[in-house]
Amino acid sequence: MHDFAISEALIYDGSGGAPYRGGVGVREGRIVEIGRTVGAARAAVRADGLALMPGIIDSHTHFDAQATWDPWLVPSPALGVTTAIIGNCGFTIAPCKPEHRDLTMRNLTHVEGMALAVLRRGIRWDFQSFPDYLAMLERQGLGPNVAAFFGHSSVRTFVMGEAATERAATAAEIAAMRALLLDAMRAGAIGFASSTSGQHNGEAGVPMPSRLADETEFRALVGALGEAGRGLFMLTKGAGTSIPFLEDLAAQSGRPVMIAALLHNPTNPDLTFADLRDIAAAQARGRRLFGQVSCCPLTNDFTMASPYPFEGLAAWAPAMRAEGEALCRLYADAGFRRRVREELATPARVRLFNNEWDKLDLLQAADPAHRVLEGKSVAALAHEAGKDPLDWLLDFALAEKLQSIFTAVLLNADEAAVGRMLRDPHACISLSDAGAHLTFFCDAGFGLHLLGHWVRERATLSLAEAVHHLTGRQADLFGLKGRGRLEVGAMADLMLFDPATVGRGPKTRVFDLPGGAARLTTPARGLHGVWVNGQRVADATGLVDDDRLPGQLIRDFAA
Repeated sequence: MHDFAISEALIYDGSGGAPYRGGVGVREGRIVEIGRTVGAARAAVRADGLALMPGIIDSHTHFDAQATWDPWLVPSPALGVTTAIIGNCGFTIAPCKPEHRDLTMRNLTHVEGMALAVLRRGIRWDFQSFPDYLAMLERQGLGPNVAAFFGHSSVRTFVMGEAATERAATAAEIAAMRALLLDAMRAGAIGFASSTSGQHNGEAGVPMPSRLADETEFRALVGALGEAGRGLFMLTKGAGTSIPFLEDLAAQSGRPVMIAALLHNPTNPDLTFADLRDIAAAQARGRRLFGQVSCCPLTNDFTMASPYPFEGLAAWAPAMRAEGEALCRLYADAGFRRRVREELATPARVRLFNNEWDKLDLLQAADPAHRVLEGKSVAALAHEAGKDPLDWLLDFALAEKLQSIFTAVLLNADEAAVGRMLRDPHACISLSDAGAHLTFFCDAGFGLHLLGHWVRERATLSLAEAVHHLTGRQADLFGLKGRGRLEVGAMADLMLFDPATVGRGPKTRVFDLPGGAARLTTPARGLHGVWVNGQRVADATGLVDDDRLPGQLIRDFAA
């Protein structure tokens, strides 16, 4: 007898093939039967024609810190995610020496938009090494399945200390990092992650450590994956890192390279497509290169006390080193404003905010007298006031003591262009950033958005194609054995949903982080059930109330 069974479902098996009607039987966490009818079960769900697919695999998350206090990785399982890959961009918390913990947390507050008070209150530092970190996660248990990258910035800091953000590594330091990476691969890391993105700055605008690595360091560390014989190299690519160089790393190491973050920029509209063409050419030469694209517009809620969209500007660097009254004086300074304005007027190859003031709105005013202005763009408000948009923004923020909340649509707003990216055969649909930027945006429901907006509303992909992108394709790219498909012997990671209503709801602010701090979330729509390794973890109302933690720490991957 099965532990449980789902019957009368429209099955999308994750292969990309046509759906079929039937059911699945599950025993001891695995699918043991699939067919038009299935055998008796201790617990049964009649789907009544709802769609059944493998659980969503979210391959670009930043739950490394949150996982130490929240094994459920909220909100992802309630949004259909059954497996999360953490450690992307190399912004991990292991390895980490005790004397580097505060620096690591301070950097995360900037590069990944995490509140310092939340991190200090929440992180359990029951580890120093990466193998110890994995062991701690396994000991405490996990709600969804988790696989973890070994992070470049963390290992640089572990080996080099404060010099990690100041200079290239010596040969001895590179050797030490390489040895730690090989230890991590033996312990079960999914690969090695890094970033060269100019937007990735730590506290006070100091570049994240991986941005100081030179070519010799990259070749040595990615080459270690070749020595290990498995694992991916994941890189968030900066403007100075070329696809040909990454192809060379793939050729040298024999390992796949996953390239983020390919987002459409209206001021440089061909850039992402040029990268995808270069990736296609590399694949034609037998190299395993892939580009991570997003199905969501990149939006950002922020205050001018921590304005992430502007922090990639060179002229903004002094503001990242200032706080309180010093920051207010800088915002009022005519020279600072002139330098920012001049940089914004100069086209850039890669930049988050691109002088599009019509896409930056006042979301919430601090002064009740200003509430009538909410919902209007900075462009419109500046025009009404007869001011330059930057001057209006900074003047208004100063008048409200930097408490005003703004929202910006930064990238991926051109749906025709995004549709082209989603259909590109060399792209990997991902980039939720779940676990990071908690007060800025929430794309943890990216999979539901793909199924609702891009399949049902825009018909950019078929439902079978979209399910394949979220499940079987992810499992194949990342070597996740027994995941991503509904087939006998596979793990019973399942999602039951209504194709006619599936999607994500409007963003809301909740206060459930350590210390009652706020984060943004989006509720699921049309989702009827989520199972991790055969245990139901979510229904139509959200996470189910169950103390059992069914998730597995994934340590073994296909080569």
